Amino acid sequence: MKLHELKPAKGAVKAKRRLGRGTATGQGKTSGRGQKGQWSRSGGGVRVGFEGGQMPLARRLPKRGFTNIFKKIYSEVNVETLNKFEAGTVINAEMLKKAGTISKIEKDGLKILGNGALDKALTVQAAKFTASAKEKIEKAGGKVEEV
Repeated sequence: MKLHELKPAKGAVKAKRRLGRGTATGQGKTSGRGQKGQWSRSGGGVRVGFEGGQMPLARRLPKRGFTNIFKKIYSEVNVETLNKFEAGTVINAEMLKKAGTISKIEKDGLKILGNGALDKALTVQAAKFTASAKEKIEKAGGKVEEV
């Protein structure tokens, strides 16, 4: 197959309606725009959200909340998900991403949460640990390193 031989699948492309080509087409004279008025003119119509002069919904509803620009965002992983790694492994955010455990390393790094149980001694490097996660890692014989 060559580039000039490419064409869309059958039924994927619909022919554009040809307007203003005589009364027999059903789209002649005014081309489906009616007689006079705003919608019959070129460039006619109203902007998005315009409600005919009535106070628009977006302005009638109150503003609420704000975005905290100082909010910390972490990639979070529970202690039980670390069981899939071999004992004695050094675990960090890059390794977890490579293994497919996390899809993205967030801007503030990795946070280990304490849900579940840990059976293996692992060295875990992360930006933040919950108290229960720290306790479970050390109880299993592992090491906690805050990066």
